[in-house]
Amino acid sequence: MPLSPAFQIVSFADLPGWIADDQSGAFEAFRRSALYVLSKPYRSGALGVVFSSFAEAYEAARATKSLTHAEAKAFFEIYFVPARIVPEDSGSGLVTGFYEPEVEASPVRTERFCVPLLSRPADLVDIDDENRPDGMDPYLAFARQTEAGLVEYFDRTAIETGALAGQNLEIAWLESKVDAFFIHVQGAARLHMPDGSLRRVTYAAKSGQRFSGPGKMLADLGEIPLSEVTMQSIRAWLARNPDRVDEILQRNRSYIFFREAPVDDPALGPIAAAKVPLTPGRSIAVDRLLHTFGTPFFIDAPSLTSFGGKPFRRLMIAQDTGSAIVGAARGDLFAGSGDEAGEIAGVVRNEADFFALIPRALAEAAP
Repeated sequence: MPLSPAFQIVSFADLPGWIADDQSGAFEAFRRSALYVLSKPYRSGALGVVFSSFAEAYEAARATKSLTHAEAKAFFEIYFVPARIVPEDSGSGLVTGFYEPEVEASPVRTERFCVPLLSRPADLVDIDDENRPDGMDPYLAFARQTEAGLVEYFDRTAIETGALAGQNLEIAWLESKVDAFFIHVQGAARLHMPDGSLRRVTYAAKSGQRFSGPGKMLADLGEIPLSEVTMQSIRAWLARNPDRVDEILQRNRSYIFFREAPVDDPALGPIAAAKVPLTPGRSIAVDRLLHTFGTPFFIDAPSLTSFGGKPFRRLMIAQDTGSAIVGAARGDLFAGSGDEAGEIAGVVRNEADFFALIPRALAEAAP
């Protein structure tokens, strides 16, 4: 598989802020992927960064538990070559942010806690081109098994009005429909239970329909100027208009199902699509059809200052994906867990230059 012309080989000296960045956190994230792939390799992305080309770097990472700033910088310079990603439209790339919400919850329904988070239903089936019925939307990756065959799964409105009632799918109960919706958007959450315990839910599956963000809906309706759409402004609008919450949220037909997961290390996020815990400020979600998980990306977003107050110039590791993350120069930055991380992630929507770190042997063999 040839390396895509979307990659333009440059030098580390061409990366703004490379010297100032402390790459040791990125190395720790990279090492987690290096350990995971001993059990199962990542799928190679369509842009030609083949998984097998990481073998030497992964082996070296597994042999070292931690590195200093200088050692981590040297590690990436030894095993990789930077390449600027040229966006499809030759413009700038785009970064947004995501996080792991923390909310109060109950293991049983009460008068206060009455909004459920559901586990995967038994009749939800993964589909692809091999088992997709004729005429079914090729976008759909899930369907409902019926006696007559596979059909599109129930959407958000159907599920929220009782389509799955009585199946004992409830993992936990929340107080707010808005909190539940944003947990669906983020794909994971930490739940503070009445007995003081901390539980985590993370993505298990979805109903399959296309995601429709409430921010764009509210902008299209003239409720919030598009330039002012943030998670915070959306929440504020919904709080001011409680009678329209269902109207807006149910326009997003996609519905997320969850599974319980442990909180082994409170400093790390949930285990995401790359099957390793996300590292706050060092894990990035990318378009997995184009990119290969484990790829390091140096992100130059000088207008983004919500991560620590300085222009964002930082090495990140591709360890997650999302339905809204489409394109070679598009990424979602993991900000961490809890309200403080949410305040950071909720306002991130910045132009950025993307530099992929290509395994050196692969880069040097490219024409």
